[in-house]
Amino acid sequence: MKISLIIPAHNEEKYISDCLKSVLENGKELSEVIVINNASTDKTAEIAGSFGGVKVITELSKGLTKARQRGLKESTGDILAFVDADTKMPKGWVEKINKAFEANPRLACLSGPYVYYDLSVSDRLLVWLYWHLFAYGAYLLVGYMAVGGNFAARRDALEKIGGFDENISFYGEDTNIARRLNKTGKVKFTHGLYMYTSARRLKDEGLINMTFKYTLNFLSEVFRGKPLTKEYKDIR
Repeated sequence: MKISLIIPAHNEEKYISDCLKSVLENGKELSEVIVINNASTDKTAEIAGSFGGVKVITELSKGLTKARQRGLKESTGDILAFVDADTKMPKGWVEKINKAFEANPRLACLSGPYVYYDLSVSDRLLVWLYWHLFAYGAYLLVGYMAVGGNFAARRDALEKIGGFDENISFYGEDTNIARRLNKTGKVKFTHGLYMYTSARRLKDEGLINMTFKYTLNFLSEVFRGKPLTKEYKDIR
């Protein structure tokens, strides 16, 4: 199976280099790596373009779902994997995706939690409890869950549902795609597919506030079919 990696990036000059270094080191099985330079005004495109084997595509219309949708259109893989520009890919991530989709033809989407690489030990413990108790419990009850910076989906499943909802600006976009993909096949969330990421938003908004906001939008997507929060803050 061909696996394309798509990385939306808006003004990510501080993080994109470390992200791509981890991808090129630990994602050698990928068929292509695409950075969607999403209306950046900094050196994101220049830095990403300095890495051999990385394709940089500029999307002038700002928005996370717009960048993901552009990645869907520009990529060629059978499986499309998505990470954020402030992530660091762990060893074995691509192999886990490949094995999971090969083993289950009905698998439409595979996702897992974040591991914050720049948090204190105590805060990491709280986050661990969140993912293993609260988030996983919600997944078992609802039957689907995806994390926007750590998931992979079959191309044909994404195309069947019309791709990403470009009317969603930020909050709830991952639950939206998980809910809709769940109608085409299995959406699996597993702690085994973790992704290292920056805690910049968690630090800026606070653990309790961010948990509350993400929970509200998750529930709103599940029960109303659309997110509750429309406004969001770029944290760079």
